[in-house]
Amino acid sequence: MKISLGFSPCPNDTFIFDAMVHGKIDTEGLSFDVVMADVEALNHWAFEGRLDVTKLSFHAYTYLTDRYNLLESGAALGNNCGPLLIARQPMTEEMINNARIAIPGQYTTANFLLSQVYPQAVNRPIMLFSAIEDAVLNGEADAGLIIHENRFTYQDKGLVKLADLGKIWEQNTGLPIPLGGIAVNNELPPELQEAIGRVMTRSVAYAMDNPAEALPFVRAHSQEMDEGVMYAHINLYVNEFTRALGERGHSAVARLLAV
Repeated sequence: MKISLGFSPCPNDTFIFDAMVHGKIDTEGLSFDVVMADVEALNHWAFEGRLDVTKLSFHAYTYLTDRYNLLESGAALGNNCGPLLIARQPMTEEMINNARIAIPGQYTTANFLLSQVYPQAVNRPIMLFSAIEDAVLNGEADAGLIIHENRFTYQDKGLVKLADLGKIWEQNTGLPIPLGGIAVNNELPPELQEAIGRVMTRSVAYAMDNPAEALPFVRAHSQEMDEGVMYAHINLYVNEFTRALGERGHSAVARLLAV
């Protein structure tokens, strides 16, 4: 049976999905029709119920619990991995509240966290995450909310950190920051959803236990990313919570859902 599957071309996603889309593990007779897109595009498609299985932001998931069920494996969740608010120079809280802040999407967890910390900062043009640094540098935006590999590159471009929103979440909740997860459309038969969950768990385990195996697939979609940044990206966002959310991971997701 063919399953439609959406995830981003970011290294952490291609890393964990490599084994299942390339038949390196037992897929229980399932094959996958893969669509890659930016996470905010995936969020919007999830609202349409377009895909059987999809990566999505946990903030988007808060609106979609009646349509998608969260899988135990595949999540991007952890400590010291949250979004950063950056600018060309330091800014006061008043300046931040009045700034044009480029964000990577309305339904991203990054935007949710920005709303929690700076609720008065409402001028938020939406941009592709990879364009935000340059938008800040050229003055198109006063500040930017960066995610993914931009955490590793903003300082090299002369930009400064205004706030680590993930760290603030961790300090306030005592929980890891839930960024994104893998969800299955609940219109699929329960036994099929369970099979997809098992395959996802195997795929993550295979990647984590055999990290070199996924690298050709990761490199093919890393958009000429520096090799060091690529490895740092995987090491930051793929961890034991990716293997299984567990009690602590579920507590973090539940806390976000309750806000």
